[in-house]
Amino acid sequence: MDGDLGDFLRSRRARIRPEEVGLPSHGRRRVPGLRREEVAQLAGVSVDYYIRLEQGRGPGGPARTKSGGVSDAVLDAIARVLRLDETEHAYLRAVARPRRKGAGRPAGPRVRPGVQLLLDGMDRTAAFVLGRRMDVLAWNALGDAVNGFSTLAPAERNMPRQVFLDPAAEGFYPDWTAVAAQTVANLRIAAGRHPDDPRMVALIGELSLKSADFRRLWADHEVKACAYGVKHIRHPVAGLLTLPYETMAVSSDPDQTLVAYTPEPGSETAERLALLGSWATTG
Repeated sequence: MDGDLGDFLRSRRARIRPEEVGLPSHGRRRVPGLRREEVAQLAGVSVDYYIRLEQGRGPGGPARTKSGGVSDAVLDAIARVLRLDETEHAYLRAVARPRRKGAGRPAGPRVRPGVQLLLDGMDRTAAFVLGRRMDVLAWNALGDAVNGFSTLAPAERNMPRQVFLDPAAEGFYPDWTAVAAQTVANLRIAAGRHPDDPRMVALIGELSLKSADFRRLWADHEVKACAYGVKHIRHPVAGLLTLPYETMAVSSDPDQTLVAYTPEPGSETAERLALLGSWATTG
């Protein structure tokens, strides 16, 4: 994951036009957007400090914290100059101050029995739990009926792998392009939080090797959380499903997220899900 901070900063300053921040736009510019010197000036740090930060050589001087990392004040100033949104700002902090090696949670996460009971009790809602790498860790019957998790080998139960490596994905997701972009943007947040997770690195390496679409989207350095939204699925049995979704953090494990599809009661999708659920329980 080396270079993520520098690549992210370069991608974000490239999208800011000088005139947007009160700087003259005349003169020859080898790259679009702001120069490193201009970001440093606007953020109130030395040019050398910012260059060291962008090149991943580590900060020095009074702007660092007692632990040697970049201070909140500096990161906040850079975020302001680059007009980062809340999610991008959080990502900047994560990649600028990565966790120490060995500080991550053990591999092979497990969902608590109580969380599985909660899933099973949601008999009218398709729901599942994702881990830090967007691995599918648990699901209920309706979630399985919609997504077919139980038909997959454990190593294949991963949302990015399903989106980019499953040949059927583009037919399953009518708006595959949007789903793919959102998947990568969400995975990049997780990668920023866990840069030393070997399974995360392996997943990103595999996707980069096998999918040109993933490589292109990963290079964009977009970061966006999937807190809620609407997903469209073309199910082989139930047909086209319009599925609003909500996500909730599992309080006992900050790396786990519960995802629930919440179609409007009485809607065509709700009726199709009910029928799909009855088939699943009697099949």
